[in-house]
Amino acid sequence: MAEPPAILDLPLGRRLFIMAAVVLASTLYATTLLVASTLLPQMQGSFAATADEIAWTTTFNILATAIVTPTTGFLVARYGRRRVMLGSVALFTLATYLCGQAESLEAIVAWRILQGGAGAPVVPLANAMVLDSFPRRRAGLVSSIFGMTVVLGPVIGPALGGVLAEMYNWRWAFYMIVPAGIVAWVGLRFALPPDRPAARTPLDWLGFLSLSVAIASLQLVLSRGQRLDWYESPEIVIETCVAGLAFWVFLAHSLTARQPFLDLRLLLDRNYALGLALVFLYGMVNFTPTVLLPSLLQQHAGYPDSIIGMITGYRGIGGTIGFGATLLIGRWDPRIGMSIGFGILVVQGVWLTQLDLNTGVDVLLANAVLQGVGVGVVWVPLTVMTFSGLENRQLAEAMSLFHLLRNIGSSLFISLSVTEILRSTTMNYSRMTEMISPYNEVLGVPAVMGGWTLDTLAGLSRLGREIERQAAMIGYVNAFGMYTTACVVAIGLGLLGRKARR
Repeated sequence: MAEPPAILDLPLGRRLFIMAAVVLASTLYATTLLVASTLLPQMQGSFAATADEIAWTTTFNILATAIVTPTTGFLVARYGRRRVMLGSVALFTLATYLCGQAESLEAIVAWRILQGGAGAPVVPLANAMVLDSFPRRRAGLVSSIFGMTVVLGPVIGPALGGVLAEMYNWRWAFYMIVPAGIVAWVGLRFALPPDRPAARTPLDWLGFLSLSVAIASLQLVLSRGQRLDWYESPEIVIETCVAGLAFWVFLAHSLTARQPFLDLRLLLDRNYALGLALVFLYGMVNFTPTVLLPSLLQQHAGYPDSIIGMITGYRGIGGTIGFGATLLIGRWDPRIGMSIGFGILVVQGVWLTQLDLNTGVDVLLANAVLQGVGVGVVWVPLTVMTFSGLENRQLAEAMSLFHLLRNIGSSLFISLSVTEILRSTTMNYSRMTEMISPYNEVLGVPAVMGGWTLDTLAGLSRLGREIERQAAMIGYVNAFGMYTTACVVAIGLGLLGRKARR
């Protein structure tokens, strides 16, 4: 019996069909990553849950994604790419429908866990399939097409989901994904070639369980640390210790086992090792402005939801421009392309640190476009450099770790940024309110006080609110400064890579 053909051996039309189907599937999964954040207030009221309880719908979804993502290489070796992809998309689509049907908090949490776990292999496996569909000399072009899912999916989800939730209810934000999921499954069913005969690959249970415990504990620390005051909470201390111990067990076992769960020998490839560090930084800067700016604009600058959604959407326009630019930049040395992309993000980050509460919409739209251009330009050279030295058979396992670190980077930096905002807001509010006193002679000068007054409770309340707004703005500026620093570090790190082989 003849072996089924590899993707690269198929006709061009079928390979384009495969790429369209896997890109659609990965876009749908990326769309759900942040969509729940838009729906939390409505879901909280629907289930009569507390803020901490409804947050589990996001926390457990991230946990399931983080635990299952590293298993992609094992699943592909055991069952084949076609079976894993079809099974993941089918389960993901079913779980998304069930999320919309949920009638209790326990049900929505359970279906969000299934949604995250079922969809976790889709993105790394789709990325590997896209690279396999065309010769390596076309890696820049196909990576730019696939990379749009990484940037545009998390933009489309909250924007479109928020509109549907406002017009109908939060359930329709999940229902909108189901028809497209069915189309993606049908396309994959007819496009993907049959799997090659699979070898009987054993699962390294110790490696899998130790890595799963380490990732789960780390994600709990990142998700709950800010609400529990970090290491003032015994829970966070315990989870950190468990994460450290489990990760040590994973490393010790992986370096001594004959067939480890993840082959750490991949890290001997210099570009791949640097690529993991860079994609961690890329994850840190990819979603941070998208997550931080809406709360700043809504709570402190008084912007309506429609304008905030438009600002978020303009980032997608910038991403499209950035990926279009990679058609030219992709021909250059990837180190140059990454330097240009992260350089654009540095400029955008410095611009963010200059914002204030009176900033106009046109400035925010231009800044969102610039950020989209930067992340779009970075993705293609980063992918090309990272996987330039690996063989096709290693791509599934290498991609799973690549996307895992991208997700962890996002979770870590968003948690750190929110912590810095809260810390700076509290500290600066305390310092500024110390100056509000009838014994401060400067406040008695009319030219200094302007329209503010200390004579009435209403006047003091308005002044206190303004001080809170300004203190929060300082916190956001500090977070944007951290964002800019991470981009600068990424430029220096990217220059250490070797020139990618064509």
